[in-house]
Amino acid sequence: MDDFEKLIRDFPHICFRKRWEISSDMHYLLGACDAIVKALRYLPLSPQIRQHMMEVSLIKGAMATTAIEGNTLSEEEVRAIQAGNANIPQSRKYQEQEVRNVLDALNAIYDDVVKAHKISPVTPDLIRAFNSYVGKNLGDSFQSVPGMFRSCEVVVGTYRAPDHRAVPRLVSSMCDWLRNEFAYSPEQRPDFRNGIIEAIVAHVYLVWIHPFCDGNGRSARLLEFYLLLRSGIPNTCAHILSNHYNNTRSEYYRHLSAAGRTGDLTDFIQYAIIGLHDGLLDVLSQAQLHQIESCWRNYVYDTLGAKRLTQNVHDRYAKLLTHLDIFASYSREQLAKSSVEVASVYGGSDRGMILRDIKALISFGLLEENEDSTYSVRTKELVDRLPKQRTFDSLKS
Repeated sequence: MDDFEKLIRDFPHICFRKRWEISSDMHYLLGACDAIVKALRYLPLSPQIRQHMMEVSLIKGAMATTAIEGNTLSEEEVRAIQAGNANIPQSRKYQEQEVRNVLDALNAIYDDVVKAHKISPVTPDLIRAFNSYVGKNLGDSFQSVPGMFRSCEVVVGTYRAPDHRAVPRLVSSMCDWLRNEFAYSPEQRPDFRNGIIEAIVAHVYLVWIHPFCDGNGRSARLLEFYLLLRSGIPNTCAHILSNHYNNTRSEYYRHLSAAGRTGDLTDFIQYAIIGLHDGLLDVLSQAQLHQIESCWRNYVYDTLGAKRLTQNVHDRYAKLLTHLDIFASYSREQLAKSSVEVASVYGGSDRGMILRDIKALISFGLLEENEDSTYSVRTKELVDRLPKQRTFDSLKS
């Protein structure tokens, strides 16, 4: 028995064998995830909304993957870093650099995979490159040489990572196994379900091997992000698993620990798939909401365009209606102040203008008065245009 075989015996969870089962429920959820991704792919959004959703994904991904490791910067601070106008105190500058590093890495991965179609199997060089991003310009705040496999022993909590001398062979073996187990080929369209499972498994295995002295978790989640994009996950959704792990941090560590004790990845994969499915549904609902709002604006302009209105009146009505939350209700006073733009119209001396406009818009079928004397946009016409479905509640037994 050579030293490597002895190491595998001492770390039986790092076996480079398929040790998980995908239940029928998980197959169903993976199919649902695939269906949601296909729906998102063909759901047209305005360039501004799509850009906004991409930026939200990037910010949430960077915040989540650093927060798991103890970074305490808020989402607002991360957004300011991304925008280039952050004012982070000197005592937390290292946290700003941690976030910048992950933002740079996420952008670089996106540019390679989505824009340049530069994809490849997982290799040791790719993994080292991710760690180089993670540790860039952190100095003494990063307890490792960025991109270099460790030359020391590491204990994380109660987990002792494998001997540092075995790290290069372990990482190489992991890359070979992933390539063979998941049958990746750059010439073929990736299998979505296979790609999702590979991303989750690769993440866990890299955490188990712990090839670096610092930045292992962030490197593992960058690897997962890369594989998710490679599998066909839209860029607006590739942050979802990191966000899920951060939002359920105690469960994340519990599942990691349990998988490490048993070597069985079934429960961890199930935990991740459920989070991915929920996150995809959330992104889909946001995209659908933006579509409904877009349809509402078009409906408003079509309806007002059919009326004989002066340009000033047309613009005033349109400004009021298109600045309202289509799911909210407003008092008369709230309508007049529903946005800065609307308040600039109705903040003058003519206090009766808003009342006259409300009555006109009700007569056009664009506003409606509720029982509590508040007002809402009248979306009934839009709802009536949705595809109809058989309602089982109306059937008689």
